[in-house]
Amino acid sequence: MSETLRTGQVMPGADAAADESDNGPVCDVAPVAIDPASVATHAGFDVRRFRHGGWQQASDELAEEVPVALEFNGISHVVMLATPADIEDFALGFALSEGILRQRSECYGIDVSATTLGVTAHVEISSRAFAGLKERRRNLTGRTGCGLCGTESLDQVLRPLPSAGTSLRVSHAALAAAHAGLAAHQSLNAVTGAVHGAAWCAPTGEILCLREDVGRHNALDKLIGALARQGQAFDAGFVLMTSRASVEIVQKAAQVGIPMVAAVSAATALAVRTATAAGVTLVGFVRGEQCVVYTGGAALDAGT
Repeated sequence: MSETLRTGQVMPGADAAADESDNGPVCDVAPVAIDPASVATHAGFDVRRFRHGGWQQASDELAEEVPVALEFNGISHVVMLATPADIEDFALGFALSEGILRQRSECYGIDVSATTLGVTAHVEISSRAFAGLKERRRNLTGRTGCGLCGTESLDQVLRPLPSAGTSLRVSHAALAAAHAGLAAHQSLNAVTGAVHGAAWCAPTGEILCLREDVGRHNALDKLIGALARQGQAFDAGFVLMTSRASVEIVQKAAQVGIPMVAAVSAATALAVRTATAAGVTLVGFVRGEQCVVYTGGAALDAGT
């Protein structure tokens, strides 16, 4: 992260000495955006609310999003905008879900540092994994709303995926139970109302682990990293996302062997095609007693 975050920059070719009123002010956000000594997940702001027919002065807690750089063996690979929490989980989960690492043991260590510009995760990986990473020669920059920004070619977007193993048997009642338990596990969203959650659920619907982030795919990477660090088997449960089921969610799940992805919103057409090809059960609109099965319907038991 060598560049300062700026807004209102002068376009290339413009006269640098032009009057500020012509080009607009330059806002240097970065020096006040991040306190490296205390990187918080949310911050308080004074706001005005319109309620009950009138304006009110109030305070509100807003979710933080900061640039998070992932470095592998000293080489910068990707910068994502993410919630500054569970960074070790994020780095490990990203490496696994993107196929940089084949298994947890190929990660030798993760150190996290922060500056006024953002957070960096320094990841040490095996020589085999690093050689493969260099061969891919990918340098992408992500945003909170997407998961495929900056890939250099179309064949990197629709990458080959391993096929899912034995289907996980999950009842409709288990999906409903997992959805009912989401709110209790989303502590940051309860404060800010602005972050996604990725929940790891037992086949019975019990939520065993949950990670939050402003980006849905970041939340899933954090969850994958947390499960890997705990030594959990990826085929022993399912993921429930508080978002739509987009293709990168299915890709990341398939890459590590998660057999079922459920989401509270709809799936995209490409996500369904990808799930079908990879043998991943994909369920959307999991809301209370409702759900829509897009692929792998045989994996859902009829029993309630």
